[in-house]
Amino acid sequence: MASYPETGGGKATVEEPAERYDLVRRLFARGGVDESVTTLAHFRASPESLWRRILFYEDVPGRPPFLLRAFLPHPLRSEGDKTRVGGEVQCTYDRGDLMKRITAVAPGQSVEFDVVNQRLGIEGCVRASGGSCQIRGSGGGSDVALTTNYVAYLRPRFLWRPLERLLAGQLHRYILDGMRKASPHPIAARRPASTERALPESAPPGALACKASTSRFPR
Repeated sequence: MASYPETGGGKATVEEPAERYDLVRRLFARGGVDESVTTLAHFRASPESLWRRILFYEDVPGRPPFLLRAFLPHPLRSEGDKTRVGGEVQCTYDRGDLMKRITAVAPGQSVEFDVVNQRLGIEGCVRASGGSCQIRGSGGGSDVALTTNYVAYLRPRFLWRPLERLLAGQLHRYILDGMRKASPHPIAARRPASTERALPESAPPGALACKASTSRFPR
């Protein structure tokens, strides 16, 4: 636990992030539930151009938004091959790391991955299981769909799911903004939209989602 001086000579203690996560886990964690969040956006750029600018969260330059900094470990970098099936990408954070394994690649169209190892100190609350980026030509530009799949342990779900959705949407928008800045063409005015795919609370870990995402991109 870190301590910081107060004015007046006293000391105030501030919990380290790992201690906060552990407290939340002990108070609210139960059996895991599979969840999925998808965010859609439109770019005035070709699918081929956007394909060259696909970013993982750990690749986006700059400082993440406040909510991501407040609730999630800070990403530093990623290393590895994102372009071939079976490629492994080591993602380094300020408080740990995770490993992504590429499971599907369609050049110019999509990349999908599983998270095969996560050591971020938040595993008792939430664990990433995978994700994807899909690109489709649309209206002279391209539609991009970012999906994050994760296992959520915090209950009650009606309380924690909106916060998780908000954080996932913020993370997606941060990535999309990084792609926009890397593109010679501006992002279209249409605002990104988030959708969700959730399991009933009684579903066992690893079960398939019972409600399809409203993403227009077939898997």
